[in-house]
Amino acid sequence: MTKLTVIGGTGYAGTNIVRHAAERGLEVTSVSRKAPADRVPGVTYVEGDVLDPSVLERAVDGADVVVSALSPRGALEGHVREVDATLATLAAKAGVRLGVIGGAGSLLVAPGGPKLSETDGFPAAILPEATEMGTVLDDLRAGDGSLDWFYVSPAGGFGAFAPGEATGHYRVGGDVLLVDDNGDSNISGSDFGLAVVDEITTPAHHRERFTVAY
Repeated sequence: MTKLTVIGGTGYAGTNIVRHAAERGLEVTSVSRKAPADRVPGVTYVEGDVLDPSVLERAVDGADVVVSALSPRGALEGHVREVDATLATLAAKAGVRLGVIGGAGSLLVAPGGPKLSETDGFPAAILPEATEMGTVLDDLRAGDGSLDWFYVSPAGGFGAFAPGEATGHYRVGGDVLLVDDNGDSNISGSDFGLAVVDEITTPAHHRERFTVAY
């Protein structure tokens, strides 16, 4: 049985990943500052501050795959890059696969660019978050090759503000933002979680970023 640890497993992306992973029969541990009131059956919830290296060490220990589903907001603003770098080091030493949930801002709007975050109209309020998650991807790509990692960017319209419905379907792309025939880029929380768990159980991306959308 695959042992999965989700860092930030009570956030929007993390909750959907945890739920699908538990339903798939994985042995799931969620790490967050506070455990949720509504828990997914069969999931182990661990409370801890991810800025404490010992919490990350315990999260990696014994896992087959660790997924970082952290967002650089609130107390974590400006710190997710260092947390993910620590996880990458620990995972490489332990031979653990690392997944990182990034944002859509670092996706290209067309082959060759620009990035979505560089286009007119990109919300200024989330630009720091997009920039930091972009540096996490840059760090992973600059690694020495000892770590098996994947980085997932959701569709542009992904978020708790637009939870959508579970369809059981999604498209997979690379570094370019996926849009539908109307030019929209969306994915529900459930289908995003499904896509991440599919990657965990049937690895298709090694040391690369991919994106999912309808």
